[in-house]
Amino acid sequence: MDPTHGILSRMQHQADRWEQSGDRRMLFLRCYFLMTQNMHRAILEGQFRDGIWAEGLLQRFAAYYFHALDLFDRNDPGTPAVWRQAHEAAGNPRLHALQHVLLGINAHINYDLVLALYDEMHPELPVLKREGFDLRQSDHNLVNQIIAETIDTVQDRVLEPHSGMLALVDVLMGRADEWILSQMITGWRSEVWQEACAMLDKENPEQREQHRLQLEENVLKKAEAILAF
Repeated sequence: MDPTHGILSRMQHQADRWEQSGDRRMLFLRCYFLMTQNMHRAILEGQFRDGIWAEGLLQRFAAYYFHALDLFDRNDPGTPAVWRQAHEAAGNPRLHALQHVLLGINAHINYDLVLALYDEMHPELPVLKREGFDLRQSDHNLVNQIIAETIDTVQDRVLEPHSGMLALVDVLMGRADEWILSQMITGWRSEVWQEACAMLDKENPEQREQHRLQLEENVLKKAEAILAF
């Protein structure tokens, strides 16, 4: 089986299990499935300048998600704090659907994606000149368009069935709420690129670990803001 098809199958199976048990973590995972599916389609259609690199990033990105989930399920102390926070929040009945999705997006984009980008680009540093960075950033930015094109589907298939209030907001605002969400994610992903480049500039593992710890603290603060909606 193609590795990405295996990832999509695992996402769907896990989301189905969570939905059957009433576990609201399925909200983010349904969203993530749709975005991964659309990114994979764009890769197959040749929309990325370097499809092989984009596919590798997609797979590494998903590996971070499932590794954190496996650690959390084992109650492993090595579970990333940002994911422990997001997974534990699924048991809070006061949170609405959008908060659950945003907590997952925050942990996965603002934390995992920085590390995944670093992992993919660090081995290339000896040969990755300015043009190479521009190529990678171009493909990174293309994902913003794919996300924007997926937001309506996320709203209709994932959020609206689980949030009557959000459906009312959609009626009142038209599609402005999807635009706001898309712009927020685009802004986050711009910050993520800068964070990954900053990590690549670190001279030694100690500096990179300090950067990761600061990143983790910032992502946890974003999550607290989401929880305070």
